[in-house]
Amino acid sequence: MKKVHIFNHSLIQHKLGIVRDKSTGPKDFRELVEEISKLMAYEITLDLPLMDVEIETPVCSTTVKRLSGKKLGVIPIMRAGLGMVDGILSLIPVAKVGHIGLYRDPETLEAVEYYAKLPEDIGERELIVVDPMLATGGSASAAIDAIKKRGAKHIKFLCLIAAQEGIDKIHEDHPEIPIYTGSIDDGLNEKSYITPGFGDAGDRLFGTK
Repeated sequence: MKKVHIFNHSLIQHKLGIVRDKSTGPKDFRELVEEISKLMAYEITLDLPLMDVEIETPVCSTTVKRLSGKKLGVIPIMRAGLGMVDGILSLIPVAKVGHIGLYRDPETLEAVEYYAKLPEDIGERELIVVDPMLATGGSASAAIDAIKKRGAKHIKFLCLIAAQEGIDKIHEDHPEIPIYTGSIDDGLNEKSYITPGFGDAGDRLFGTK
């Protein structure tokens, strides 16, 4: 069974609808992407393992739950993935953040790595690779390749919206990687933009064209 999880949370769907609106400006777009990322982080971490810890409340001794197991890491694919980081960190402030930078070769159309800075203990961490859009899947697959080569073993991919083409690409190259998204859109247009999508996430986040 292919590993795709769609968030049907009402607030996520509501905010995605506003993000899609072309009249939503960069300030509101950034804030909404951050808010959606925070909600998604809450959903994606529901099954993190817990352990019992003894503490003292102001009243008495008691046993409480704390996170156990592997540490967390967030890996944004630059530049648009940067817009999702703060929302996740607001919920999981102890997570370490790595960065992967890629550009598309104009002749081969292949994703080329130009920057990588990752936690030294990447192999010991549960990693969430983030990018607002999963379109063709080329950049996402290349980013996952890059962090695997550096020792990553436990990876999830998180995006706001996805096209089936991108999902198929990741499943072909990395069949063990679960994908988490707010929507599987209709497909890609002739310029490889997701339709209906929300345009170029990087340009809308940072006010560029």
